Amino acid sequence: MTLPNPLATAEEIHAHLVDQLNLALRRPGMFGGELALRILLDHLLFVDRQPGAFTQQQQDWEDVGLWSAAGVTGAFRDLIPGHNYEYGMASVYAEFAQQRGWLKPDGVLADEAYEALKGRVRQWAREDRTWTDVTAEFGAPSVLFGGNNPLYGKTLGYLSKDPKQPMVVFHLWNGSEPGTESWPPEHDQPLLLAVRFGEGPFRRSFTFTPEGERRKPTTAEPCLPQ
Repeated sequence: MTLPNPLATAEEIHAHLVDQLNLALRRPGMFGGELALRILLDHLLFVDRQPGAFTQQQQDWEDVGLWSAAGVTGAFRDLIPGHNYEYGMASVYAEFAQQRGWLKPDGVLADEAYEALKGRVRQWAREDRTWTDVTAEFGAPSVLFGGNNPLYGKTLGYLSKDPKQPMVVFHLWNGSEPGTESWPPEHDQPLLLAVRFGEGPFRRSFTFTPEGERRKPTTAEPCLPQ
């Protein structure tokens, strides 16, 4: 008689879910978008015996304008064009994962480099920039949300060694003009739309490039001055 294989241990289940979460954060569309991230987080919090933690996080997001009837996705949809808001949404969930020790970054910035980045990036982002400009100036990101194909938009996240420090996030777009269906896009690499980091009201955390201001969806409310 063949005995059934033993069930995975709690530690093995936890490690598997963390791995799946990190894959889903980087390619949210391939895993089912925000709903898939919510399910993975629910499972991880259950294993950690903290099932109510996400409810509190959701309330915190709602308090700063980062939660809508369409979740975090809805908050980004008003500011970032095309489907690039999906990567912005993933970056917010990655920050939650970072705080709980679940995020596996590809690298982190030394303290000096991170502080230098925070200190100058808002002024730097007030001019039009490209993907190449960002990586040439600040190096490879800690997390790449999206793929390496330059014909598609993506989001770049930069992290400090200290998990309590906010992720500095660059939102990049590449696509066709509104109302057109041309492919490939007119740009050979993604254009920087905005940099986001910091606590407080969600919209105040953004610094838009001139291109980002031009590309805002027409339904977007004006962002507050910084």
